Amino acid sequence: MRSWALVTGATAGIGESFTRLLASNNYNIVLVARDLPRLHERAAGLQATYGVETVVLQADLSTHIGSTLVENYLSEHEIDVLINNAGFGINKAFTASALDAEQNLLDVLVRTPMRLMHVVLPGMKARDKGIIINVSSVAGFIAGGTYSASKSYLTVLSESLNTELSGTKIKVSALCPGFTRTEFHQRGRMSMKGLPGFMWLNADALVATAWQDALKGRAISIPGWQYQLLTFVMRWAPRPMVRRIGMNVRVKQRR
Repeated sequence: MRSWALVTGATAGIGESFTRLLASNNYNIVLVARDLPRLHERAAGLQATYGVETVVLQADLSTHIGSTLVENYLSEHEIDVLINNAGFGINKAFTASALDAEQNLLDVLVRTPMRLMHVVLPGMKARDKGIIINVSSVAGFIAGGTYSASKSYLTVLSESLNTELSGTKIKVSALCPGFTRTEFHQRGRMSMKGLPGFMWLNADALVATAWQDALKGRAISIPGWQYQLLTFVMRWAPRPMVRRIGMNVRVKQRR
């Protein structure tokens, strides 16, 4: 009998890569996203390629209704893997952005993953079994607006839960990728023209790394030597320097 995994933001990018990796590891998949036709297309592809069962949940995780829909599903079904992946960025400075956009970002990147973890963990603890991967970002190590702040929250909470549950068979890990070839930057209308090619990561490769790191019980997964080096520097560099680097990156993305 196959176990079930739930992936948010499951139709594209890192989330879509996770659905294929999990299906190839014999997990049935619950796909969560907003685009219903695309959800059905991805679900059908997983069924045809891997022979797994799928469930489609159409939900806008920036809304209370969307978050509650997924929370209810988690509370009513046995889910052994939760991938909190849904997210987006805002291509404006905090002082120039719309308040509603900032609230939506906070809801998708902070509120919803926190709530989904809080709902799924009691069942995992009762079974002493489970894996949670929160897709965070190396941006959480710099100071680059509310996106960085939100990802910092997700990374720190993952670290905390990893420690809290260290005596159990439940694994909690934060995946902190750098720039990855997905639809993320195009959707956010971010300019990436000046980024050298070696800084781009492949979604399938980083997802495979993150999965292995989670199985090993690592609290943080940072795929790619370039981002391992970058985060090492960010952890030890003076904070004024980190702040300048973070804001410079954000300014270049807005051009």
